[in-house]
Amino acid sequence: MMFLSLRHLLARKKQSILILLGITIGTAAYVAISGMMLGFQSYMLEQLVNNEAHIRISSREDILTAEEMSAYPSSKHVFWLIPPSGRKDSSRIEYPLGWFNKLDRDPDVAAYSPQVVSQVIFAQAKVTKAGRIIGSQYERQIKVTNIQNYMKQGSFKDMGNSGNRIIIGTKLMEQLGTRLSETILISTGSEAPQAFKIVGAFETGIRPIDEGTAFMSLVDAQKLRGTPSEITDIAVKLYNPDLAQIKADDWKITARDKVLAWQESSASILSVFKTQDIVRNSMTIAIIVVAGFGIYNILSILVNQKKRDIAILRSMGFTPNDIVKLFFNQGLVLGLIGGVIGLFAGNLICHIMAQIEVVPGRMSGPGNTMIISFDSIIYVKAFGIAMLSSVFSSIIPAREAGKMEPMEIIRSGGQ
Repeated sequence: MMFLSLRHLLARKKQSILILLGITIGTAAYVAISGMMLGFQSYMLEQLVNNEAHIRISSREDILTAEEMSAYPSSKHVFWLIPPSGRKDSSRIEYPLGWFNKLDRDPDVAAYSPQVVSQVIFAQAKVTKAGRIIGSQYERQIKVTNIQNYMKQGSFKDMGNSGNRIIIGTKLMEQLGTRLSETILISTGSEAPQAFKIVGAFETGIRPIDEGTAFMSLVDAQKLRGTPSEITDIAVKLYNPDLAQIKADDWKITARDKVLAWQESSASILSVFKTQDIVRNSMTIAIIVVAGFGIYNILSILVNQKKRDIAILRSMGFTPNDIVKLFFNQGLVLGLIGGVIGLFAGNLICHIMAQIEVVPGRMSGPGNTMIISFDSIIYVKAFGIAMLSSVFSSIIPAREAGKMEPMEIIRSGGQ
């Protein structure tokens, strides 16, 4: 039966080649575009998930409102000429030891790092630059994020546990006009500036971080703010990042502090991913429709042109199911060959795109080239699309051919 199916396809080579070309181009396009989009997503997720806390616990944020003040019984006869405003939150986590005990007992928590995060002013000679410092214990910080992997000069461990040593972003170092082993002044605005020695530089590829962030030891950050023993944040890493939102929602129920999962803080970026997925899925539907119509048309024409052959086969003892298989196999062959060629073509395009150089640090992989995903699921889906379109578009012509009776074909003058 397969031999006859191939003979029918080869009888109309031009049409068969055009259908194969359509399936090949559609499959290759899906592989190439999916590889590029998923490569971008994998890069961004790496930055979001592994370079920042999965869950960040920080000091609470409370905005003072007139409604809250009016809730007190003694204020029922008080009328505000100017509604109260401002904040009544805290600049620190009130009971960090409670969090430490909770995190130590939680089996889903891989690591956590107490931090002091503060806005500061960096100064070198006459150059000043606003930014932020993150004070932490280096042995805990490297377990929570991948900052050690982005060190360009020195080691993250060089900042130690005290000693006014600092690690800054490469862009920030350029803007201050300083270099490794030199000293800069850092001030919170409320305390006197303190001198810090640069012992390392990092580059994540995210410009706002590289030009406005510096790391120092937790003790040094507390001294800089004039708040010994206080912490403002706890960065938490989970074994499974996908559980971050569920975990954060659970902690929020009993926590007075602010608990934020990485999905919430990166909601705008994740919405971009959803848009990209919609584009990819729309393209998938377009591939199925175009390839499906092509296979349907060629098989429908072939059925009409092979009516006499069908009559002969039926008179020789072929059953309706045999006729259905005859034409159905032709659709499968087109989908199989077109899909396989499309996979190889798409893979070749992906390797070519992976050699395209981009601006260093901007969505670039090793060698400053485009990041392309070669995830096997892309190729499985692409081949599935080709076969799915072939199967569904072959069913109707094949069933129509199977319903034909020899006498009806002869009476209608089938050729």
